[in-house]
Parts: sequence; C-alpha cells; structure tokens
Amino acid sequence: MRDSRASEALLFAGNFLRDPYMLGSIVPSSRFLVNAVLASVEWSRARVIVEYGPGVGTFTAEILQRMRSDATLIVVETNLDFVKLLRGAISDSRLVVAHDSAENVQEILESRGAPRADYIVSGVPLGSMPRWMQSVIAIASKDALGERGEFLVYQFTSRVLPVLRETFQSVRRGFELRNFPPAQFFVCSGEPVVR
Repeated sequence: MRDSRASEALLFAGNFLRDPYMLGSIVPSSRFLVNAVLASVEWSRARVIVEYGPGVGTFTAEILQRMRSDATLIVVETNLDFVKLLRGAISDSRLVVAHDSAENVQEILESRGAPRADYIVSGVPLGSMPRWMQSVIAIASKDALGERGEFLVYQFTSRVLPVLRETFQSVRRGFELRNFPPAQFFVCSGEPVVR
C-alpha cells in the first residue's frame, strides 16, 4: 500500500512538472479538502456523479466509498497516465473512466446512457485556463446537471469565481487552510439570475 502511494505521488508530481497548468498542485488533495468539498453531497439521492480531473484518484476512492451501491461515478480525465492508473488500480463496477475533456460532459453522459448528473466534482484548475474555456466548462456542467444538481469546484485561486457567478444562481464559497496549498471550494447550483 505504501509503495503504491509513493508511486502515485511520483506520478502526480511528474505530471505536475510537465504540465502545471493542468494539475494546479504538485501533491494530491488532503483528506481535509476531500471532506470539505464532499460535505454538501446528499449521498442518499446521488445516482450519477461526475468527477473532472481525478488524477491519482484521491477524490474518486472517497466518492466510491460514500456513494450508493446502485450509483454511477464517471471520471473524466485528459491525462492518459492517470487514465491507465485509475483503470488498473480501482476495481469497482460503479466506476466509468472516460479519457476525455470536461467540456464534453453531456456527450459522455449520453454515450453511457446516463441521465443528468446529480453532482459534478471538479479539481480541474479552471483559474489557470482562459476565461472562454472556464465559461465553456461551467456552462457544459450546468447543462449536464439535473434539477437539484450541484457543481462542486475546488481551486487554489479565486480567478474562476466571476464565471461561476455568471453561470449559476447560487455560489457558496468555503476555504480549507489545512490543505497544501490552502484551497478554496465553491458549491454552485441553480439557473443564473437574468440581469
């Protein structure tokens, strides 16, 4: 177990050094951040959960542990190293690993015959992306959510906050200072208010 954690940490750090804008942090998320982000999930009603940027599966493993036995978790990852790791390391029939991009979330759900998502959890560093790409992902996520769905976003910067506020009616913000680096998270829901 310790050897696999060490190799996951090395894989994560190596990918961060190759492409820091796609990971946002050199180390995986802490249990404090995982618990803070997942605190708003109503596990009893969550049937379809999507995770963007699962990396080495820190959030993935915890979501699988907490979710219903008849729920589905679809993880969307662009990095082939992480896709291979997840497919080989986690054996759970509720898990679907999609080698794709978050902007294609609706097509990914449709291709698997899944209804709209109850929750979308995103660790993708949206703040380091151009604003137009932040908007594309935020809008695609809103459109892929069910009526009471929530978009749960954790970041190391607040640069994505204006786009989230433009896209969702409600955006609640929290901080987790025990994570390294300290992180903030956003719970987004509802249609935006037309101005």
